[in-house]
Amino acid sequence: MWCRRALAANGYARGRGLVGVRNATSVPVSQFEPSAKIKYDENLATLEVVRKRLDHPLSLAEKIVYSHLDDPQNQDIVRGESYLRLRPDRVAMQDATAQMAMMQFISSGLPRVHVPSTIHCDHLIEAKEGAETDLSRAKDVNKEVYDFLASASAKYGVGFWKPGSGIIHQIVLENYAYPGVMVIGTDSHTPNGGGLGGIMVGVGGADAVDVMAGLPWELKCPKLIGVKLTGELKGWTAPKDVILKLAGILTVKGGTGAIVEYYGPGVDSLSCTGMGTICNMGAEIGATTSVFPYTDSMDRYLRATERAEIADLATEYRKTLLTSDEGAKYDQIVEINLSELEPHVNGPFTPDLAHPISELGARAEKEGWPMDVKVGLIGSCTNSSYEDMGRAASIARQALAKGVKAKSGFTITPGSEQIRATIARDGLDAPLKEIGGQVLANACGPCIGQWNRQDIQKGEKNTIVTSYNRNFTGRNDANPATHAFVTSPELVTAMVLGGRLDFNPEKDTLTAADGSQFKLDSPYGDELPARGFDRGEDTYQAPPATGGSVAVTVDPKSDRLQLLNPFDRWNGKDLEDMVILIKVK
Repeated sequence: MWCRRALAANGYARGRGLVGVRNATSVPVSQFEPSAKIKYDENLATLEVVRKRLDHPLSLAEKIVYSHLDDPQNQDIVRGESYLRLRPDRVAMQDATAQMAMMQFISSGLPRVHVPSTIHCDHLIEAKEGAETDLSRAKDVNKEVYDFLASASAKYGVGFWKPGSGIIHQIVLENYAYPGVMVIGTDSHTPNGGGLGGIMVGVGGADAVDVMAGLPWELKCPKLIGVKLTGELKGWTAPKDVILKLAGILTVKGGTGAIVEYYGPGVDSLSCTGMGTICNMGAEIGATTSVFPYTDSMDRYLRATERAEIADLATEYRKTLLTSDEGAKYDQIVEINLSELEPHVNGPFTPDLAHPISELGARAEKEGWPMDVKVGLIGSCTNSSYEDMGRAASIARQALAKGVKAKSGFTITPGSEQIRATIARDGLDAPLKEIGGQVLANACGPCIGQWNRQDIQKGEKNTIVTSYNRNFTGRNDANPATHAFVTSPELVTAMVLGGRLDFNPEKDTLTAADGSQFKLDSPYGDELPARGFDRGEDTYQAPPATGGSVAVTVDPKSDRLQLLNPFDRWNGKDLEDMVILIKVK
């Protein structure tokens, strides 16, 4: 293999460069795939080939991307120009996009996927009455889709996460993401895993099929936007506010064609899941993906999710592979002082219309936005970590102590079964429910428009506040008159208690049951559960060692699914007299 030749050529075979570093091939990529190993040694060998060619300090993003090149010796590498041929480590698919992807893979005639791959059932569960009822209804309505995906996964070696297991990005963060990994996922918020130091990119189903079939994946060589963080978050300011602030600076198009790389002393103050929140919403500025360097909080998260071996290995490769070189160059640099950052609320109708909380009320009054908050929604893949739920619960407890409950509708979406089970065990969901919250299924739900909303009529002007990532017109409830604002879970919780868009918990008071006025203290939540995570119900289906005897389930009378007929094998001749469709500006 070329990687062995490169190792020998660069002295690694003689013990140079990896002195004291264990054999990376001994550490599994996940507990579900013990035979697939982390390839830091191969990544580093590839990177050394590129480093000699480019002869300049490399950023973290460059290290991870270039260490996954298919042909590092001959690949043209020019930011913003070249098309890179890459070898991702993993493919992740959600159940809406996985249907066609698996149909296409089946038509390839290959017996098994070439890289570790998973399917996650999170997009087809409609929120209406609550977690248990909604999940049961979804299993019935979507039975043929779930049966197809489960059987196709078993036959072709794909891990299958059943409906109710959670949202793809949360499951990937908990089980599959790790520092330095390259993952493509068939969903735009795949970059969530950048919070654990990986290059995670949202792609279309066709790209996923190529990689599962063993072909290289093509990506235009990304430019680099460096975001230098200084200071430390305090009070009501949360990690979400970093990306809300950045969206206001760069706009929804400012990250197009670029990887956003965070660095600076402020990075060390952020939790791993907080960094995931920031990377998740990089999609809203058009970024290819976003990434953070390996930090102590990533180490803690890996150990908390039972991946101590990966944490130990990442620590050994921290300087060579998982952080940027000193002097690395970026195409653009943005600086954000976390100590000076205010809580933000962005919207309506676009996630880059940024408002510090101190300015929101005046702007809302000037624009005539509906002041009454009809519904507040927390959770989703962007903000449903243990820390997020803990901070929201700390606000709810303060309200309950004063006899105050939510003035608005309030929903809670756990990002995964693990999060749901852990916050239930530790009592974090109780105060949220007690102030009036309704727990929804572990699924995307209202964040992607899977919300059977009953409290308003279509066309009725109203305001909702969410801790989601996207708030374009009609996004959450298909009502073009809904003014949707995105913010942190703790600020959503405060706003449903105040009931108004102009409620600023940093200065405004609430009225207690006895008529007295009180101000909410700043939120607090533990970064990780002291008693460890509770995995809850087992919702994972592992593929058998061989799927030869497994039959893929597709009803021939189905109006949702149809197996594809494979193309005829190429006869080696040119195709002639074909109609060509060309798009021009």
